[in-house]
Amino acid sequence: MTATLTPPDLAALTADLMTRVAALCEHTEVPGTIQRTFLSPAAAAMHADLSAWATTLGLDVRVDEAGNWRAALPAAQPDAPTFLIGSHLDTVPDGGRYDGLLGVTMGVALAGALRAAGAILPYRLEVLGFTEEEGVRFGVPFIGSLSTLGQAADLLDLTDAAGVSVRQAMRDFGLDDARLPNAALTGEHLGFLEFHIEQGPVLEAAGQPLGVVSALVGHHRAKVTFTGRANHAGTTPMHLRHDALTAAAEWMLEAERTAQDTPGLVATVGRVQAFPGASNVIPGRAELTLDLRHADDTLRARKLADLHAALERIGAARGVQVSLDVLTVIPAVPLDDALRAALHRAAHAAGLDAPELVSGAGHDAMIVARAMPAAMLFLRTPGGLSHHPDETVSGQDVQAALQVAWHFLLNLPRRGA
Repeated sequence: MTATLTPPDLAALTADLMTRVAALCEHTEVPGTIQRTFLSPAAAAMHADLSAWATTLGLDVRVDEAGNWRAALPAAQPDAPTFLIGSHLDTVPDGGRYDGLLGVTMGVALAGALRAAGAILPYRLEVLGFTEEEGVRFGVPFIGSLSTLGQAADLLDLTDAAGVSVRQAMRDFGLDDARLPNAALTGEHLGFLEFHIEQGPVLEAAGQPLGVVSALVGHHRAKVTFTGRANHAGTTPMHLRHDALTAAAEWMLEAERTAQDTPGLVATVGRVQAFPGASNVIPGRAELTLDLRHADDTLRARKLADLHAALERIGAARGVQVSLDVLTVIPAVPLDDALRAALHRAAHAAGLDAPELVSGAGHDAMIVARAMPAAMLFLRTPGGLSHHPDETVSGQDVQAALQVAWHFLLNLPRRGA
C-alpha cells in the first residue's frame, strides 16, 4: 500500500535540495545580490535549471501562459484529481535565498522522491513556481497565482518603471498574452499546500522547527494627511503653531499604543513626508501611510475606526485638518480545517509538534484559497530575518518539513474543488 512506502533518505534529500537552492540563486538581475523580478532573464534562466532538474526526476515540465513554472507527477489514472504544491520564484530587490524558492524546490524534491519510491498516488501531484508574488516590477502582487484562477486579464496594461506593459513583457518572454486564459487551472483539485519560511520570530521563540498556519491576516492600507499652517520656525511661539508633523507624530504613537493593547494587531507607519521640508519652516502638511493587519476582519475594521476617531481628536486639539483615505482592504483568509488537521497528524507521525500560528504576510496561498482548500506549513526563520541577504533556514528544519510532507502526501484527505 502506498501509505507504507519506505521514506527516502531525508538527510541526503535535504543536502541536495539546499545545494540546488544555492545554485539557483546564482540567477539574478543584479550581480552580487539576489533579485529576480517578473518575466526577467534571470527568471527564464531559473526556469531552465529547474526544468533540467525536474526532468531528471521523471516529472512532466512546462511553463504556462502566464510564465508560471510547473512540474507534475502523473497519477495512476488519467482522470484523477490534482493536488498542488507551490510558492513563488520572484524576489524583492537584494532579497534572500529561501523566500518562495524553498517551497518550490521542496515540492520538486518530494515529487521526485515519490516517483523514485514507486508511489502509486490516487491523485496527480503538481508543483507550481508562481512567476510573480512580490509585486516588485509592476506594483501589483500575485499576478502568477491570480492567472491560475483566470483573474489576471485586467492587469495586462500595467506598466513598469521603464514603461513596459505586462502584455509586452509577456511577449518579450516568449509568451502569447492572448493565451493567458489558458493558464487557469481546470479539472478537480484536492487542494494546495505552500511551504514557506515564517519570515518572523514566533517559531524560533517557541523553540519549534515547524508551524501550521491557521490564517493569513487581512489588512487595511491607508493614506493619512495632516494639513496645518507653515510658518517661520524662529518667530512663531509654540502655543500659536499649527504644526502638521507634530500632530502626525502624536497620532503615530496612538496607532502604536492601539496595536500594543490589541493582541494580534500590528500597525505600521512605513512612510512619512513633511512639507515644505525645510529645517527652519514649521511643517504645514504631513502625509503618512498606515498598514493595519489582523486575522479578524471585524476587529481590524473597528480598530481602524478608533484610530480615525483619534485622528479627528488630535487634529481638533492642534488646529490641524486631517483626513484618512483607505487605499486597499484585503480580507483575512482562514486556511482549510481538514488540511490543517492532516498536517498536524503528519507532524505527529513524524514525532514532531507543529503549533498553529497566523501569517502576518501575504502569500500565494491566500489567492489559491479562493478556489480550493489551501494550507501552509511554516519553517522556522533564524533571527526572524527575511527579505534580506542574510535570510537563512536550518537544514534540520527543512528535513523535518520534508518528513512531515511525506506523511501528509501519502495520507491526503480525499476532498476536492
